[in-house]
Amino acid sequence: MAAVYRARCHVLNRDVAVKVLRDEYTTDEEFIKRFNIEAQAVASLTHPNIVSVYDVGHEGNLYYIVMELIKGKTLKEVIVEDGILGWKWSVKVAVQIASALETAHRNNIIHRDIKPHNIIITEDGVAKVTDFGIAKAVSNSTITAFGSTIGSVHYFSPEHARGGLTDEKSDLYSLGVVLYEMVTGRVPFDADTPVSVALKHMQEEPLEAKVLNPDLPEGVNRIITKAMQKDPGKRYSSAAEMIKDLNLVLKNPDVNYVGGVSNDFATKRIDTSEIAKSEAAAADSKNESNNKKEKGIFGKIGDFYAKHKILKILSLILVAILVFALSIGITFAVLTGSKVKEVQIPNLVNMTMNDAANKVNSLGLKINQSEEKYDPTIPTGQIISQEPPYQENFKIKEGATINVTVSKGQQMTKVPKVVGMKKEDAIKALKDANLDYKEQEDYSDTVEAGYVIQQDTADGTEAAAGSQVVIHVSKGIEQVQVPDLSGKSEADAKTAITAAKLTYKATIITNDTSKPNNVVVAQDIKAESTMAKGTAITITVNQFAEVKSANVIVNIPAFVGFTPETTDTSGATVVANVTVQVLVDGVATATKTFAGDTTNATLPITSNNATAAIVVVVTQSGSEIRRDNFTKTISGDINIP
Repeated sequence: MAAVYRARCHVLNRDVAVKVLRDEYTTDEEFIKRFNIEAQAVASLTHPNIVSVYDVGHEGNLYYIVMELIKGKTLKEVIVEDGILGWKWSVKVAVQIASALETAHRNNIIHRDIKPHNIIITEDGVAKVTDFGIAKAVSNSTITAFGSTIGSVHYFSPEHARGGLTDEKSDLYSLGVVLYEMVTGRVPFDADTPVSVALKHMQEEPLEAKVLNPDLPEGVNRIITKAMQKDPGKRYSSAAEMIKDLNLVLKNPDVNYVGGVSNDFATKRIDTSEIAKSEAAAADSKNESNNKKEKGIFGKIGDFYAKHKILKILSLILVAILVFALSIGITFAVLTGSKVKEVQIPNLVNMTMNDAANKVNSLGLKINQSEEKYDPTIPTGQIISQEPPYQENFKIKEGATINVTVSKGQQMTKVPKVVGMKKEDAIKALKDANLDYKEQEDYSDTVEAGYVIQQDTADGTEAAAGSQVVIHVSKGIEQVQVPDLSGKSEADAKTAITAAKLTYKATIITNDTSKPNNVVVAQDIKAESTMAKGTAITITVNQFAEVKSANVIVNIPAFVGFTPETTDTSGATVVANVTVQVLVDGVATATKTFAGDTTNATLPITSNNATAAIVVVVTQSGSEIRRDNFTKTISGDINIP
């Protein structure tokens, strides 16, 4: 009756399935009511094995339901593809379906259309019951309704087929038929027309599942037998009771007593021809005791059907007319029933459970604490989140349950001692204590690489779970690069060695006049090599006596204070010759004779020192007339005075 689309919800950022009523039904009030009832019935249910309904509404003549998107196949598709299914897998699927029904029944909702077509098996193997299209919420009474146009007759309970009272046990009968089909690959009753199938449900006993599947454990066979009892009083009284037996049979498949089931149709081994004969006999004969039990409309017609073959066609036509009439009348009554009141969903986040309970109770809703967990931002006892979540202008059905998660507050933990551990072990210890970590790598002269040197938060400290502990992990001894010391003075070389985190060991002196003087000319560890911090280095420094030269220039008249004179042979007065001598560091280095009036008497000198003590002596005719001491840098011209 509807087309299903995959859609994207931009509010909650998830994919959903949108069921849209087909155009040909949008003008049919009964179909529209039926469409709305489907959504109203299932919207109040929250269960992992029931397809969730998120929203329902319409835009003009477009009626839609927004539902949980399930990826998988229907159980019917699985059976068609695989045939007989494994009994353990089948029982586990039946447990999930029964669990979904147990929740629905507890909320006074009967599915009334349980069949493999309405059960989706997800990609993870989870069974999801969907299409509560003909379910009807009730208060303290059961449903009195029949509709061959609603549901599939192959899975009808006898009372459903007969138009009698249907309740929770009718769903369990249908589940028994589904389990029967899973383990045998076929339905228990089949015929050319729906009416014939309905009659078989009312009047005939099916072949036991174990007859069609001899490998089926006796316990599973008996569960199916009990679920498919024609008398509702002999079936399981509740889905919970059936779940108990299904779980029991998984542990002990050959149990010969399941939930008090009496084996009304005993198991016997027959071959294929016997199966065919049994089916033919069942189709052509009627059990008189069953006829007495089923004296409703179909029971009486069944007598005619079995005893008066001449009236067969007329009987079938009459049955079809009655079925159709009953279906239309009672379905209309069901669909036109009172609608459940809708209320705005409240925002319960940050409320205490007591305040939240008062709030939802005042709105006619229910609350369920589904989970309790630590939350550092929400105080203890307050609600962290709710499902369905709060949204403005979002309404849910009165009586629906809101599941909430309650805060346990900030979780605290003790910081473990991780110093001395390998990094991997330290990280695991912190994570086991519900702590986060931050790693910082440091060099260490004493701790092997990969081990924890230090932790910033002391062990034994009480800390909030999830908080961060900084751990310092050893990188081992630091490796440094050896600097190039060539051409540096001894002092500068020592400074460079220290700056590179290395140590100075010794100095070797060499005397090589072909190389620069007083600088490093060699080092015992090659420059740009990588060495451990603190490695000692020996340097070689070139030192030799270096001769310095200069010119001493003497202004003789100025130095002696006058111009030395003498007389010549004629007795005339003339300039006298004088002798100028220069001593460097007490050693006579240069001596030369000049005219007494020479102002630039030049004498070349040498010295092994850059700075020297210079003595200038001027004599005339062997007599010293002037001497003076100077300290001068031996370089270039030295002017005296």
